[in-house]
Amino acid sequence: MAAASAGASPVSSPAPLRNGDRETVSRAPRPVGDGPVLLSVASRQGNAELPLTGRIGTGTLAVQVNCQGEGTLDVTVTGVALLFPLDCVKGEVSSAYNEVHLKKARGEGTVRITAPAGVRWAVTVER
Repeated sequence: MAAASAGASPVSSPAPLRNGDRETVSRAPRPVGDGPVLLSVASRQGNAELPLTGRIGTGTLAVQVNCQGEGTLDVTVTGVALLFPLDCVKGEVSSAYNEVHLKKARGEGTVRITAPAGVRWAVTVER
């Protein structure tokens, strides 16, 4: 479930795989599109607040997350009011892919991950 601000249309689905890739948390998910990558982080645990490296702008903003461990990981992207949970499972990698279609230009943003200490995760945000 994604929440988005006015002018945004959230879409949620399993994370897309390319060329037979396996999901993992030891590397950041590969970008799906050709747009700029605003954040790419791998093999983290617990909570984090990570600034995006560029302006959010307009068009599609995509967030991919992989996690492993027991508990629920929550993802919040400030600047676009996108938030969604991902249930993580011990012994396997869980994945989520969410995108927001922005009609109005957005400036800077931050990705906030809230996760239990025993959950490892990786995230990629692209425009």
